[in-house]
Amino acid sequence: MKTGISVEEARRIVLEAATPLPAEIVPASGALGRVLAESVDSDRTLPPADCSAMDGYAVRAEDLAGASTDAPCSLAVVYEVAAGGRGERPLQSGETARIFTGAPVPAGADTVVRQEDTDRAGERVAIRVASPRGEHIRVAGGDVSRGDLVLQPGARIGPAEIGMLASLGRTLVHVHRRPRVAIASGGDELIQPDGDPSGGRIVASNAYSLAAQCEDAGATTTNLGIAGDTKEDLARVFRAGLSADLLVSSAGVSVGDHDHVRAVLEELGGQMRFWGVRMKPGYPLAFGRIGEQGAWVFGLPGNPVSAMVTFEQFVRPVLMRMGGHEACFRPVVTAVLAEPLTKKPGRLHFVRVHLKHDGERILASSTGDQGSGVLRSMTLAQGLLVFPADTTALAAGDEVRVQVLDETFFRTREPLV
Repeated sequence: MKTGISVEEARRIVLEAATPLPAEIVPASGALGRVLAESVDSDRTLPPADCSAMDGYAVRAEDLAGASTDAPCSLAVVYEVAAGGRGERPLQSGETARIFTGAPVPAGADTVVRQEDTDRAGERVAIRVASPRGEHIRVAGGDVSRGDLVLQPGARIGPAEIGMLASLGRTLVHVHRRPRVAIASGGDELIQPDGDPSGGRIVASNAYSLAAQCEDAGATTTNLGIAGDTKEDLARVFRAGLSADLLVSSAGVSVGDHDHVRAVLEELGGQMRFWGVRMKPGYPLAFGRIGEQGAWVFGLPGNPVSAMVTFEQFVRPVLMRMGGHEACFRPVVTAVLAEPLTKKPGRLHFVRVHLKHDGERILASSTGDQGSGVLRSMTLAQGLLVFPADTTALAAGDEVRVQVLDETFFRTREPLV
């Protein structure tokens, strides 16, 4: 087991262990955010026939030669074609058909004139434009042709993909299974949110923060409850989570008399890959596996900020990769530091920061007290600033790298156009 390793080495170890989970079949309509585990080929042509892109009139382009506002072309309206209908017969020279958006273009017609460019009078229509051939016609197969590869394995299913699957008649789809995460808490001082906080007892909030982080990464969770400060009770709770893909504990990985995670994992046949990562917050981080094919285990620190920060750096990327995602990390931006920061050398710090748009720049400023027990600092943080291990001071105005936690930072009150 390695100890006291760098963030980079720890990340490499956990990502080497993570592989996409097997596929499962789910309703396509409920696959939003999932990752395809199959290729999707079209067995149909879309649109199935040349169809109108406008409400208007289907005509022969040659009949409109020279048509203008001053010299409109008058054609006989011989029938109409609604969406889902069809032309009664091929159009002849001097004839037109009233047509609606999505309706198939009748034989003999090769262009569609918008309704706005016409004047209807009884059974005839005056057309004021000389529309070229193919105007306002959606060509058969212009979207998808039979046999086309439409979606590739590894594609994330968004709203457009769900619409495409529906268009292709796919009601079921193969996607990578969601990771299953079992979450354990440990400590005699912990209570549930509705418990009695007297006597210095505290709520086991880590289980709830971590469950939300897991679900945000596409996983499903099971709360295993709170283990007491004994090896036996911790082993009981851990055994309940062995069928999960990932077992996450949020306490008991330090070096105190009641920190039993490592010992319990060894008793359960687990093998630790590393313990301790040179980062702050979050040094006492453990990672291993129970057996050759059992659950992967993360022993996260008990302090709430440490638990959340280590989750972001290591657990989230593993869950994303298990879910089939190729892009496993949150976005990173270059920001300008709004205030000086200092620290001791030796550990990489993840500094909780506010972010602010300043013209073309992004400004980053500390959320304040960076203590690992100050959970409110995470509610205020929009990102984690990377303060390199061997750097002791950053000056106001320095460019820094920030991992963005709050996706709403990229939203704007202004429309695109």
